[in-house]
Amino acid sequence: MDARGALTVADLGVVDYDAALAIQAAMLAARLGGTIGDTLLMMEHPHVFTLGRGADERFIVGNPASVPIRRVSRGGQVTYHGPGQSIGYPILKLEGRDRDVTKYLRDLEAAMIDALAKFGIDAARRDAMTGVWVGSRKIASIGVGIRRWTTWHGFALNVSTDLSFFDSIVPCGIEGCRTTSICELTNRAVSVRQFAEVMRESFRRVFHYDEIVLAGPSQTGQAPHHLMAGNG
Repeated sequence: MDARGALTVADLGVVDYDAALAIQAAMLAARLGGTIGDTLLMMEHPHVFTLGRGADERFIVGNPASVPIRRVSRGGQVTYHGPGQSIGYPILKLEGRDRDVTKYLRDLEAAMIDALAKFGIDAARRDAMTGVWVGSRKIASIGVGIRRWTTWHGFALNVSTDLSFFDSIVPCGIEGCRTTSICELTNRAVSVRQFAEVMRESFRRVFHYDEIVLAGPSQTGQAPHHLMAGNG
């Protein structure tokens, strides 16, 4: 496959979910308009449950902590985001042979599987179940949106997540689904930032980018200014 050139990666730190949606929407518009190149936004969210376009609210089975609930324009059922979870939102233009939604989903899985291997975790896919698994436990979820063959939304991988929050939902609508995390599996302290540094390189290799350009972290939860240059 031909290389894709440079991938810009921006680690935005902890970003409120609604603010992250606004950042994604602005960057999606910029990518559609050709004023930015392919970009991977990495971040962490405060507690939130999200429902995909056609998700069934009955899969939220309890909410004792009054976690906010948002319905959004991604695919998939209900999932949980919160502290200790590595979130990736790729804003990519799919071209040529890459204009294949199934291929895009499998590539996202492959990138996470590759990154987890660097932590000694043997992760895998499961037939007909989008996401990444370690044995019978799910460690990462995927829910994407694609507009005019440009991607948004993305993936969430449990690094040091408090897994008890998944008890309030039926994760991804899969009855009996149990979740796990890097820290639970390795019994080591691993930070979201440590995982993100490994993940961006795995993403680069799987998606065939020549190089990574780091945009730098933002303390305000806003996209770095130069990413949005020319977006008006």
